[in-house]
Amino acid sequence: MTAASPSQHEFNEEELWEGPIPAHLARKRTGTKPQFLVAGLLLVGVIVALMIYGLTTATSYWLTVDEVYQRGDSLVSQRLRVNGVLVEGSEQWIAEEVTLRFKIQDEEDPGQQISIVFYGPRPDNFYRAASIIIEGELLPGGVIQADVLQLKCPSRYEEAPKDIVLRAVR
Repeated sequence: MTAASPSQHEFNEEELWEGPIPAHLARKRTGTKPQFLVAGLLLVGVIVALMIYGLTTATSYWLTVDEVYQRGDSLVSQRLRVNGVLVEGSEQWIAEEVTLRFKIQDEEDPGQQISIVFYGPRPDNFYRAASIIIEGELLPGGVIQADVLQLKCPSRYEEAPKDIVLRAVR
């Protein structure tokens, strides 16, 4: 073995496995470092802020076209979600501005109609939709500026028509 420096101490196997850790080998706990505490508090603050933001922006009323008419001006500038049926012939697609304008009507009362403006691409299956769900803000003129457009398409799992079997009579 080489000569040990004054700061090193030679131990035999029995000393290593028995008794307390020698003082010069034990690490001293210095406590929590301030940068980890600040980073942890910052992370918790960001998570809480995102939760509050998500809860406040996700709230919207789920209404029918008739209910929007009944509440009238009390819904202006509020975020709402409306379900209705496309009014035939009301679609205006302006490709240069990527703007879709259309009207929806109440399923039970077709006389009630609301104009919708949606800035975004027109869905391919727009005409086949069984109903339309829009989410957006009601503007003072009674028009809804939609930022979410969902289409409920007819189910492909509807019961198929029964096969008719014809037999020749002899």
